Amino acid sequence: MALIVVISVVDMLAPSEVHLGPLLVAAPAITASFAGPGTTIAVGAAALLAQTVVAAVRTTVVDLNHSVQIVALASTSLLVALFARLREQHEKEMTQLRSVAEAAQAVLQRPIPARMGPLRIASVYLAAEAEAQIGGDLYAAVRTRWGSRFVVGDVRGKGLEAIGEASLVLGAFRTAAYRQVDLPRLVTHLEKAVFGDPGDTGDPADSTLDAEGGESFITAAVLDIPDTEPVIHLADCGHPPPLLLRAGRVTPLDVSRPAPPLGLTELAGSGVEVETFAFEEGDIVLLYTDGVIEARDESGTFYPLTERLASCPTADPHTLLQRLCQDLLAHVGGRLGDDAAMVAIKRGPT
Repeated sequence: MALIVVISVVDMLAPSEVHLGPLLVAAPAITASFAGPGTTIAVGAAALLAQTVVAAVRTTVVDLNHSVQIVALASTSLLVALFARLREQHEKEMTQLRSVAEAAQAVLQRPIPARMGPLRIASVYLAAEAEAQIGGDLYAAVRTRWGSRFVVGDVRGKGLEAIGEASLVLGAFRTAAYRQVDLPRLVTHLEKAVFGDPGDTGDPADSTLDAEGGESFITAAVLDIPDTEPVIHLADCGHPPPLLLRAGRVTPLDVSRPAPPLGLTELAGSGVEVETFAFEEGDIVLLYTDGVIEARDESGTFYPLTERLASCPTADPHTLLQRLCQDLLAHVGGRLGDDAAMVAIKRGPT
């Protein structure tokens, strides 16, 4: 409205050969970019009234020049009001799609409880895609009668296909973690749940091919943390090793014989071995995906997770992840090139 007043006053005071009336179309055009069709039409009507007043003051309303300006302004106002209506409909559709996507993502990647037995837990998922909450990375935790079980993994590839495979792993883990007593059987179950479809020939090699003809696989680390023993039982399927933070020192939990990623286990012909590591009261173990350690800054330097974790004072898992996330995003300039997930687990008194 202020724009309409300014243009009209200047137009009436300008010399007779200067015509600023066409600039009035800016008022409804700007309004259509943020308001609805009703407001746009109201502003257009105000601009038409102003144009009529200017015409009456300068010459006459029926003057050819001003008549053309009035008709053009009226037509443009109606057109931009139509655009405002279409934009409004599109925004409603996008809001509905976003709400459905958020609901689906919340079902797939459920938050891990802050406490499970003697454990205090925090988790975070940083999606590389805008407006996304999850991608091909995954993590989950299940409480069993003897302790707590965790899985963290990374699906090869991106997009909807990666999300679909991640959802299969999460569903299989949540279903089987209660029933499978030992970790090797649980890992075998995850393998069959995702890649065990008989397919066309029954050959396991056929089930590892993705839609683009490449190998499809999932790196994963599966952990058992008993309530009554200060240990971690770890089965590593080609995943980056968890990091143990104890008294300011960081130790990678490297297994001597890691298994191949899920989807390649049968092809490799090797079984899954479980190794045990000490996990005492006050210790923190950090699970993460390769999106964290492969994040680069402008110079191409990878994020030094081990060094940054060692420099963090031992605190509660939530504070630890907050600091790591802030530091990671600062390292990459605020935008990750790949999804990144982290889970921090601290053992408290039994």
